[in-house]
Amino acid sequence: MEHEPAQPLFDPDRILSVLDRHKVEFVLVGGMAARAYGAARTTADIDCVPNTDFDNLDRLANALVELDARLRVAGMSDDEARQLPVRLDAATLASFGSSTWMTNAGPLDLLVELRDTSGARHRYMALFQRSVPIAVGNVILRLASLRDIVESKEFAGRVKDLEALPELRSLLDNEAD
Repeated sequence: MEHEPAQPLFDPDRILSVLDRHKVEFVLVGGMAARAYGAARTTADIDCVPNTDFDNLDRLANALVELDARLRVAGMSDDEARQLPVRLDAATLASFGSSTWMTNAGPLDLLVELRDTSGARHRYMALFQRSVPIAVGNVILRLASLRDIVESKEFAGRVKDLEALPELRSLLDNEAD
């Protein structure tokens, strides 16, 4: 019986250190950012909103090459995804908008924006201006504000986001005190 090869172990520190080494400008969002604020819910991927200027997308493409990134496509095996003729460069990343990748250190989702409760779009610069710096080992990351994370989960409305909201709202209330 043929079976799918094992997915790479999730190593967020490796992904983040490669992005840092390539000087990729991004704001960490989603479950990994929520954990940095103290949320207990685990996550199995990294979500970030990169600066979409061409030079930064070029650095991001180089980081993705180092991480052996390939697109994650629903219903497609990792081996099939490796066969896709995807050229990893700034122009390709810009044309994709948001995209999901599998790397040799686990999943990485690149988002163009976060949406708030009203549906308004918040791109890199707006998120960066409200972001919070945090040191993870030798890497300084920018976390989306906890309010931006909460509102993006409210907007998304997926079951896993709705389940995470009570804890995140509690953290937000504690942050306000």
